[in-house]
Amino acid sequence: MNGHVSRRTALAGIGLGALSAGCLGRTRNIAGRDGSSQLTLRIDAAPADSDPNAIRIASHLAENMNAVGIDARINTLGRTDLWRKVLINRDFDVYVGQFLEHEPFDPDAMYAFTHSRFVAESGRQNPFGFADLNGVDERLERQRRAEGDARADAVTDLQRSLCELQPFTVVAFPDPLTAVRGDRFAGWTNRRPISATGLLGLERAGMTDGAAENGSTADGSGGNATLDDADGGDETIDDAEGGDGAAVLRLVTTDASITENWNPIAAEYRREGTFTALLYDQLALADGDEVVPWLCSGWERDGDGTVTVALRDARWHDGEPVTAGDVAFTYEFLRDTSMETLESAVPTPRFRGRSSVVRSARAVDDATVELAVGDVNDAVAARALRVPILPEHVWADRTDPATIAGFEFDAETTEAVVTNNEDPVGSGPIRFVEATPEESVTFERNPDHFLVRAGEGEPSSDPAAGVPERFRGKPAFDRLEVRVMSSDIAAVQAVGDGLADATVSNIGPDAVPRIGREADARLVTGRAGGFYHVGYNARRAPLSNPRFRAALASLVDKSALVDDAFNGYAEPAASPLATSPEWVPSDLSWDGRETDPVYPFVGDGGSLDVEAARELFRDAGYRFGDEGRLLSRGE
Repeated sequence: MNGHVSRRTALAGIGLGALSAGCLGRTRNIAGRDGSSQLTLRIDAAPADSDPNAIRIASHLAENMNAVGIDARINTLGRTDLWRKVLINRDFDVYVGQFLEHEPFDPDAMYAFTHSRFVAESGRQNPFGFADLNGVDERLERQRRAEGDARADAVTDLQRSLCELQPFTVVAFPDPLTAVRGDRFAGWTNRRPISATGLLGLERAGMTDGAAENGSTADGSGGNATLDDADGGDETIDDAEGGDGAAVLRLVTTDASITENWNPIAAEYRREGTFTALLYDQLALADGDEVVPWLCSGWERDGDGTVTVALRDARWHDGEPVTAGDVAFTYEFLRDTSMETLESAVPTPRFRGRSSVVRSARAVDDATVELAVGDVNDAVAARALRVPILPEHVWADRTDPATIAGFEFDAETTEAVVTNNEDPVGSGPIRFVEATPEESVTFERNPDHFLVRAGEGEPSSDPAAGVPERFRGKPAFDRLEVRVMSSDIAAVQAVGDGLADATVSNIGPDAVPRIGREADARLVTGRAGGFYHVGYNARRAPLSNPRFRAALASLVDKSALVDDAFNGYAEPAASPLATSPEWVPSDLSWDGRETDPVYPFVGDGGSLDVEAARELFRDAGYRFGDEGRLLSRGE
């Protein structure tokens, strides 16, 4: 085929139902076992009912790869299995996924994502096996040290290098879409409404005619509301207030992971980590563009590269005091969850970029800890304070080697990495109550938290000194219930029917029209941050060749995907920092452009120019057979 492939064909040519049917097996990136020399690549993605955006991107790319002569095969897996394969075992050719941080983030977020020091580690740190020691690595190190204009220059150079070398291809930044209702809780904002700070910022809505007091539902009916949706069965969700008069915030999600796993360092289970962030306090918290004191009352930078942190009076959910020893343990533990009991270190699969800033941690006394951060700027030092603080008396017993039944690890791991962390013990503003796997989970307000105790005593000894006013006395709910739904449509209907206050998982654009048909529900669109991307395994040929990756990037029609896959609820981009325009140079900005400024889509009017695309692969040193099949290198 030497003509054009239309964008509609590329997006619809492979049915979403077929893509969701299951695993196509471990297809390697070198064909020939059947005598063919055609290059075969597998694209791993979550199925349509789990992540419709990802599977549409995979479908689009696979159709265009097949058009130019690559045997592209889509392999769909459940989200947990997908991330175990990609992040833990690194057994993939190409994957489609979303970057973890879901709001505009500091450029240092790229440090763990692309630095070669993490090539041998499992987790979200450099899953690509990408190494550019004299280019990207140097720029990543320089942006950590530099301040002001010098840092901006380093970040500019970094973005240009990443865009040129394409260890991953940025596709688009989706708008977070949430269905909410405001009759029970108010304060839903466009700044990540379903996030730790978003949920803590909620206020109880004013009650009218004693509705909540007399046990009526939002529609005025008494008794229990009935949930009869695609989940099947007539299950009931209690009224807005519990039988004990407690204020209950009810959320619905299509992601069952929060009902099974509460491990804050589990890479394959965590997305934004909203609920683990409420279970486990951080020393500091990102509040919009600011970083504010949280578990600590403040910190100071010393001239010798040390950050001295003063802790608040806090207790773990089991009643034990939070000490500087717990903080020092946490940073050592994140660096090696075996605590030097195994031959090789087993770093945490999350938070490595932040924890890698801290070279050592020392408890000065029970309430003071010193963190040695070396020569880094203030922004990077503040990011290092944003890791979940863990109780030493719980996690110190999880350093032994471990396995997961039915899953084989390619490297030794520890119990800390694989535990579901049942009955989690944190110090955060909510604490775990109970859960039914794949159905629901319940948390309750932590009455001992410093937010609840805000304003007690003299101003000089305020337990929540320095915390923004809107968080003081929070959370506004006594109980938090999260229920798993079968689909986005069912989740939106539950909100519209008054059975839930908001959706948790970022709903797909197909569910947006349903929100408009629900009189008591409204759509909240947030500020995009976590980008969808195509990741390449640079450990395997031909994906180890940056010119080959660049040719693949030119097969992605980002504008068409935003229009057709995201229904316009996304922004196409070339740079991973696109939602922080102050960092992005004009030559990498999408503003006013119709296609990628670095590797433009090879086509015209949304249709792939197959012959022009093949020429890119020829220029990269690859050949095509008589039937238009792209041959494995050396054939």
